[in-house]
Amino acid sequence: MNLPNSITMSRILMIPLFLWILSPYFPGHGHFGEQEILASALFVLASITDGLDGYLARKRGQITTMGMLLDPLADKIMVTAALVALVAYNPVVVKVWIAVVIIGREFLISGLRSIATSEGFTIQASDLGKLKTVLQIISVVSAILAHHWYQWQFGVVVVPVQWIAIAAIYFTVLVSIISAVDYFVGFWKQIDHASNTRRKSFVLSRRKNAGAR
Repeated sequence: MNLPNSITMSRILMIPLFLWILSPYFPGHGHFGEQEILASALFVLASITDGLDGYLARKRGQITTMGMLLDPLADKIMVTAALVALVAYNPVVVKVWIAVVIIGREFLISGLRSIATSEGFTIQASDLGKLKTVLQIISVVSAILAHHWYQWQFGVVVVPVQWIAIAAIYFTVLVSIISAVDYFVGFWKQIDHASNTRRKSFVLSRRKNAGAR
């Protein structure tokens, strides 16, 4: 197994550890927010490996079928696990419907990508999709921290942790919906173009066969 795939596998192995830290069985419950800090750090680390494995695979020329399968799978499982855990861990910030919308969007895009691949074309990730990924990281981390802290105060400066988490999660929902629509429009244009190309090729083939007779 090459280095990029090993990094991807490490991200998958982080998922049960992440869930355990957020569970009631984690022994690190304390007054200083140890549980929240550890879970946030682990999620950020997993998010960093998400970009790192793809970068190394391209730079080293080690893009493999296993990597193409595992990388998006690891991303979807990590996001799904985090949102499902947060529905129970911090329901004030992450509502059930929010988790359903974001997770549903991820599986919808995965389905469209599978269809696009079977049709012989790919749709590149848009800037909206990249923004959605960044917002997901911010919203998950802030939702975890908001479980312990309502706000941080540094002298006269007050950081409203819970309000930042709520704003981030709702903004993530909005961008997720918009980026899904944008992706679907791009997919529909490509699939329509592919269908027209096949139709023209079929018509030309029939004409050539008719002329040969």
